[in-house]
Amino acid sequence: MIDKTHFTGIVLSKSNGKILVSINNQEVWCRLGSQQWEETPVPGDAVTVVWQTDQEGELINLQPRRNKLSRRAAAPKPGAFPQEQIIAANVDLVVPVFSITKPELKWNLLDRYLVLAESAGIPALICITKLDQLRTLKPAQQAELRDRLDLYRTLGYAVIETSCVNQEGIDTLVETLTGSISILMGKSGVGKTSLMNQILPGQDLRVGAVSEKLKKGRHTTSFVKAYAMDNSSYVIDAPGMRELGLWDVFPEDLPAYFPEMRPFLGSCKFRLNCQHEDEPGCAIRQAVMNGKIDPYRYASYLRLKEEDDV
Repeated sequence: MIDKTHFTGIVLSKSNGKILVSINNQEVWCRLGSQQWEETPVPGDAVTVVWQTDQEGELINLQPRRNKLSRRAAAPKPGAFPQEQIIAANVDLVVPVFSITKPELKWNLLDRYLVLAESAGIPALICITKLDQLRTLKPAQQAELRDRLDLYRTLGYAVIETSCVNQEGIDTLVETLTGSISILMGKSGVGKTSLMNQILPGQDLRVGAVSEKLKKGRHTTSFVKAYAMDNSSYVIDAPGMRELGLWDVFPEDLPAYFPEMRPFLGSCKFRLNCQHEDEPGCAIRQAVMNGKIDPYRYASYLRLKEEDDV
């Protein structure tokens, strides 16, 4: 006899019209109930499930989301408006993953991930991989890396430096992720899958190689999937997205997602109408000149604004 008791689970992934749900650390495939669904469940969603057979459940309710992490998807056809693509829900921590080298660390892309987290109101943890390859960098490159990471620390972002070769930083990372729903985001080749294998012993996820010619990684994750660390801890592996368009971020809001710019908002000559580009009396530009805002971060702000046309 099938137990019709309702269970609460966490969505791990979806495939072929079915939803993989973790219930008490057990993975169960579920079909969507027949009711109208306003939102499709995504990894991290809390759902209510009732058993239908010994091996399959029916998803009958999507519980209210605490938050959601979205990107701007490409327009379905020329001339159409871009659409929202919800990547994950109920996320406690966004973890941008970047390698020291191969592929090269792109600071502007890191800022894009941080703005994504800030706009969703989710804390971010910067994870640096391949620390064992630090010695391959020239002294000037090592100094620049340290200076940049220290800058993000002063802005309030936690930074963990890791190596899957000598296990450096792995225990700290696992401890930080425990008890939360976290999402690892990064380009292919940064070592994200190797990290996942350290965080989730026994999963044995496939690791892709880095092209020596292009210094880029090959995709090993083709869709967003969550994995259970335990009954209360989940880590979401997001595929290496070549583009991460910001969703629901408007020009006047973008400076608020740069922590160092917030104290100066509203102090410009043109108040909230200032674009912080070449207007006279811009408090943010003055802060850059006074050394209170890092010029690289200011340039990153301008680039994000231009690239996304937010």
